[in-house]
Amino acid sequence: MELANLVDWILGLFTIEDIQKALTNTLRIIATLILAKFMISFGSKVTDKIFINKQGKFFSDNRAQTLAGLLKSILRYVIYFVATMSIIEVFVPNAAKTILAGAGILGLAVGFGAQNLVRDIITGFFILFEDQYSVGEYVTIAGVTGTVEEIGMRVTKVRETAGQLHIIPNGSISQVANYNRGSMLSMVEIGIAYEENIDKAIKVLVNMCDVFAKRWAEDLVEGPSVVGVVRFGEFDVVLRVTAKTKPMRQWEIERQLRKSIKEAFDQEGIEIPYPRRVLLNTAGGGSVA
Repeated sequence: MELANLVDWILGLFTIEDIQKALTNTLRIIATLILAKFMISFGSKVTDKIFINKQGKFFSDNRAQTLAGLLKSILRYVIYFVATMSIIEVFVPNAAKTILAGAGILGLAVGFGAQNLVRDIITGFFILFEDQYSVGEYVTIAGVTGTVEEIGMRVTKVRETAGQLHIIPNGSISQVANYNRGSMLSMVEIGIAYEENIDKAIKVLVNMCDVFAKRWAEDLVEGPSVVGVVRFGEFDVVLRVTAKTKPMRQWEIERQLRKSIKEAFDQEGIEIPYPRRVLLNTAGGGSVA
């Protein structure tokens, strides 16, 4: 009996019109959220179609991904704003007009606190306009080295080789090192013993470079070539080999050069020195190396 009285009391607080209005507003909010999600999904698919069609690509892969990511970011911000304003107007009629009327005062008040946001957006615009880097390129920005995963209106997302994802405000990017633009330099230094014949070692390296150039022609732009003696170490005479490679292939070429040099020197009996320790056996009158 008490429960029935409680229900009657609650229902007495609201008229049928109030309940209908509440249901209508609830359905409107749900419909707005569903429509916003659908528009974001549909807009993302349309954005991808803008840059890649059946006949070919309008832009390079990296550039297309960069512009597509930016347009998707702008689309999300616009749809979120419109959806938020629609939901606010459910509770506050003509809220949009009120907000626009006070935009001048609001902008002045918020401007002082939004300086970093404005700087991030402006810097992001120039990064895209000048094509400093694109999605998929390997870069060093703001002290972070990795692959660019996304360029947005406000932030750039860079993933390190170890897997960490860095979200960097565009306004903090003052210098960019891009490893995907132009040929890259591979440089390998190898030491030989002071007792070895330098001319012989250089000749072995030259022959190795000729074979190496044919084997790795698809990754090389120039070389490899033998620079010669670059310095005298504590235990060795240091020789240098360099090569120009296609972007992002410099590290693999360096690894393969080291392997080929070691194999060539082993085949010709050229010693690659390493630190040795000599122990004096004073009791036996001898020494052990």
